[in-house]
Amino acid sequence: MHAAYPDLDASTSFFGVYDGHGGKKMSGVFGKVVAKFCAKYLHQQVLKNEAYTAGDLGTSVQKSFFRMDEMMRGQRGWRELAVLGDKINKFTGMIEGLIWSPRSSSDGNDHVDDWAFEEGPHSDFAGPTSGSTACVAIIRNNQLVVANAGDSRCVISRKGQAYNLSRDHKPDLEVEKERILKSWWFYPCRPSQWKFKSCKSHRLPAHSVGCKKNPRPSFLFIVGDMEFKQNKFLPPEKQIVTANPDINTVELCDDDDFIVLACDGI
Repeated sequence: MHAAYPDLDASTSFFGVYDGHGGKKMSGVFGKVVAKFCAKYLHQQVLKNEAYTAGDLGTSVQKSFFRMDEMMRGQRGWRELAVLGDKINKFTGMIEGLIWSPRSSSDGNDHVDDWAFEEGPHSDFAGPTSGSTACVAIIRNNQLVVANAGDSRCVISRKGQAYNLSRDHKPDLEVEKERILKSWWFYPCRPSQWKFKSCKSHRLPAHSVGCKKNPRPSFLFIVGDMEFKQNKFLPPEKQIVTANPDINTVELCDDDDFIVLACDGI
């Protein structure tokens, strides 16, 4: 899934690649649905963020990554994901939208919908059990800001030479391993019993931490996989799974040919 907005505003272009992973068949919410959600809403949240207005592109896109997790919770989150999902859930989501979505104000003025809270049968929805990578490139004047969570990648060609502008998030990286171990108490086996194994991705997508007693990974971690983000004593960026992106800012020059945003299938 991708998003391309060459004219996000008068001076800014936005490009993003989202690669969905995981999901339980019974839940009706697969990784591709979370990828669709990000493609539909992430750039909008970048625009709405106060940091964007102040010219801080890095902070605005970082906060927008976290905002995706927030928006996919509750009745409103469930309904939006359902509408983006399969035909049965899409119909259900549309019906619930007619019943539970907020109405415009009584004075006839259009209400600006800032993801208003909705009551409904899925008000306690904790978020999807699947997720997506997110690799975003924002260009303003000669500045390129790359934000990445997962194993999709941004590459720039400079004088015919390829340079990576993003880093694949793998659980065997020391900084990642340290974060995982610090939040171990929330899970049923101790760190000494864990083995680290790369899966399709990490953070928004997936890496897994499996117990040595079980040859199969016990946990699959993807952004949106809210069941692994329930440690109330840790901020979002410290959870065992996090949507916190790496931010890389590059000054573009005449030597630059093009950039490529791609998922791990390429």
